[in-house]
Amino acid sequence: MPKNEIVSPDLAVPNGHFAQATVAAPGRLVFISGMTARNADGGITGVGDITAQTHQVCQNLAAAMEAAGGTLDDIARVDVYVRDMADFEAVHAVRRQYFTGVAPASTMVEVSGFVKKDYLIEINAIGVLS
Repeated sequence: MPKNEIVSPDLAVPNGHFAQATVAAPGRLVFISGMTARNADGGITGVGDITAQTHQVCQNLAAAMEAAGGTLDDIARVDVYVRDMADFEAVHAVRRQYFTGVAPASTMVEVSGFVKKDYLIEINAIGVLS
């Protein structure tokens, strides 16, 4: 589903890999629950490694979108939860590898913990399919 980035001259340029806003044509909405670094075998990928965990999370998002009939390019919004905001740059470096078209609109917040103590990141998403 094509989406377009909205850029306002009245807003600062984003300091990470995300759009100020996105617009997507009407279509089916895909709501993806929070994805963690849990791999297909049920284990946690990259314990203690935010880069490895972010790769796994992005792969999980891609798998969910593929199962729904789309790709990461169809994701219009993500909410990112991290254990340590110092990981901001590392997370966005990985995101740039997966979200190669128009970046989704995004929020990133630091949280005190997750369901499993070894999780460092969780991302939920909204996709739009034609």
